[in-house]
Amino acid sequence: MRYAILASLSLACVLLTAHAKAQTAVQEPQLRAVSGTVIDKDENPIASAVVYLKNVRTLTVRTYISGDRGDYHFSGLDPNVDYEIHAESGDRTSGNHTISSFDNRKDIVVSLKADKEKKKDEKK
Repeated sequence: MRYAILASLSLACVLLTAHAKAQTAVQEPQLRAVSGTVIDKDENPIASAVVYLKNVRTLTVRTYISGDRGDYHFSGLDPNVDYEIHAESGDRTSGNHTISSFDNRKDIVVSLKADKEKKKDEKK
């Protein structure tokens, strides 16, 4: 009888622990990532382009230098925040793309076509 009570209590503890861990996992927001390729007007990859990712809430900007194949990657993005992303290479820039907090994808892929000439006040 004692062993049955002890076994029941042990099982209850295990189930309560598992339930608490499951509740914690549900409450934590899933961080997101955005990646893609920077390309020119002919859709060739652009190496060493600067990709800008702006948090619209805090206005902080993160940058990434695209790789040899034009690839870039940002991770650890808050799912409850909107972001703006664009790329620049030489005197060319891409359009601004918005990553919306309403987009529930965990991994977002955005190709950035740097095919527009920068405005004179944007050139450095």
